[in-house]
Amino acid sequence: MVAALAAAAALVPAGVAHAAADPVPQSAKRAMWLWSRAAPAAVVAWAEQHGVKEIFAAVPWAPTTADASRLRDLRARTKAAGIRLSALGGDPAWAVNPKDAVAWRQRVSAMKLFDGVHLDVEPYLLPNWVQDQQRIAASYLTMLDAVRRAGPEPLEADVPFWLATVKVGAQNLAEAVIQRVDAITVMSYRDSGAAVLDVGTDLLARARKSRLPVRLAAETQPSADCAYCTFAGRTQSALRQQLAAIDTGAKPYPTYQGIAVHDYDSWSRIS
Repeated sequence: MVAALAAAAALVPAGVAHAAADPVPQSAKRAMWLWSRAAPAAVVAWAEQHGVKEIFAAVPWAPTTADASRLRDLRARTKAAGIRLSALGGDPAWAVNPKDAVAWRQRVSAMKLFDGVHLDVEPYLLPNWVQDQQRIAASYLTMLDAVRRAGPEPLEADVPFWLATVKVGAQNLAEAVIQRVDAITVMSYRDSGAAVLDVGTDLLARARKSRLPVRLAAETQPSADCAYCTFAGRTQSALRQQLAAIDTGAKPYPTYQGIAVHDYDSWSRIS
């Protein structure tokens, strides 16, 4: 996702045509990341076709006038379509610079466009994570506390499926994060529904006690480093079958809130 931040300036042509989708069951909850400055009309049309009920839309650190105009347009269209819109942002460095995360959150709240805040801060991508894990993890938790206090919108965080393997004092990092946010999206990136469930159910189970809403996530971007981490190369029909299998397998978990697909640009290019 860090690469996605760098790619956020890329534009998607407004006239991109999308193949018709099979109906998505009303019981299936879908969300998607939107890192690019894609045309709001195309994004919302795609979302409606594919049963997306929430969009995590990237908000730059310092939005330009054009950014603000585009986000207002996106807000108007998502509201008319009954789709939630959350502000998406993050940088690994925010984990050790909470003031930067808070400043971004305050700008987001001041825009008064969003139903929620979706934070993608991945501290394990910092170069000194292995050597300084305890300090960075503790600082990351401090950052979550500060960002949650900085605005009224509910806070959701992207987290890796292995979060519980990191210890922070007497807790593991999964337990500590669950106490600090309003929802999590588990980056359960694999290439089959069964494999997504295999890595994702640990956090579904851990969130049960606090009744924290949990989404599982599916990747559609190609990955040279991890071919088994993505649905890239599949057809839309095959992808829908795998997502439906995740919905079915996750039903026993009351914390399950559906699937978030990463991301609009790569998902919408699948035929």
